[in-house]
Formats: sequence, structure tokens, C-alpha cells
Amino acid sequence: MEQISTAQLVSVPKPGLFSFPNPVNELAARAVAAGVVALSALTLLLSLLVDDGWLWLSVLLAYGFIARVAAGPTFSPLGQLATRVIAPRLGPARPTPGPPKRFAQAIGAVVTSAAVVLTAVGQAGPAQILLAMMVLFAGLESALGFCVGCRIFALLMRAGLIPDTVCEACADISRRP
Repeated sequence: MEQISTAQLVSVPKPGLFSFPNPVNELAARAVAAGVVALSALTLLLSLLVDDGWLWLSVLLAYGFIARVAAGPTFSPLGQLATRVIAPRLGPARPTPGPPKRFAQAIGAVVTSAAVVLTAVGQAGPAQILLAMMVLFAGLESALGFCVGCRIFALLMRAGLIPDTVCEACADISRRP
């Protein structure tokens, strides 16, 4: 393996403000998912047990997902907590490809934004169903490391709808565990 000199490191361009990390620390991704489970479950329970007005907490979820899609953890309070505080305490980083995680975050952005729109038009029931989906899918990621969005990403790559160049690590089956 070729050694990288300090001069070469200096010349490597830094990612822009609005970029997504690649690779992603799997532990941070799972910590973010745990936070999504907590906020989604809290919002859902309060809306069911107290008042539909609590569904407006979905705005925080939607903001977090949109921020993470746009810039990784940079503008996401939950992303910052996961990457700077929680993940380092869980052990050494476990790198995983970033593009599937970004795709999964985009699905979360669509689902939570839809919950916000449904709340705005007075459709509490469908918004609650979307929040229950978030609890389920984020729970799978957090507890089991099973990323539904990542699986969909892989299926889309296999179908040729996402080119191999988007995620070369995903396309190279020799790199898969």
C-alpha cells in the first residue's frame, strides 16, 4: 500500500459545507436512528394520548432529515450529538458507505415532511401512521443495524437505476462483509 505524504494530505480538497460524509460511521448512524425513534415515538404518543397539536414536533424531525441530507451532521443537532458525543463513546468507528445512508436520510425527509404537511391540513391519522413507520424503520436501524433505505438503494443499484459510480464501494461485491 502506498504511503501518503503530508504534502499530499494538504493538497486533498476538503469537502464543501453542503456535502455528505463518505464513509459514514455506522455507530453514529445508529445513534441518529435512536434519536429519531425517541422523537418519533414521543410525538406519536403525545398526539395519541394528549392532543393532535403535538404532531407539530414532526417539524423537528423533518428539519433534521433535510439538514442531514443537505450537509450530513453539520446542521443537524441530532447528527452533531451522535457524531461528537455518542458514537465516540461506543467504540472505534465502523465505516460504511455514505451514499446509501444519504438515500435513507432522504426517504426520512420525505416521510417526515409529508407528516408535517398532513398535520397542517388536519389529517392527524395519516401523519400518525407515518410517524409509526419512522419508529419501525429507525428502530430497525438503531437496534439491529438494518437500514431499510440502504436496502432499497442496493435494489435500485442492482436494477441499474442508480449507477455504480454513485457508490463504488457498494458496487464492488468483494468489499462487502
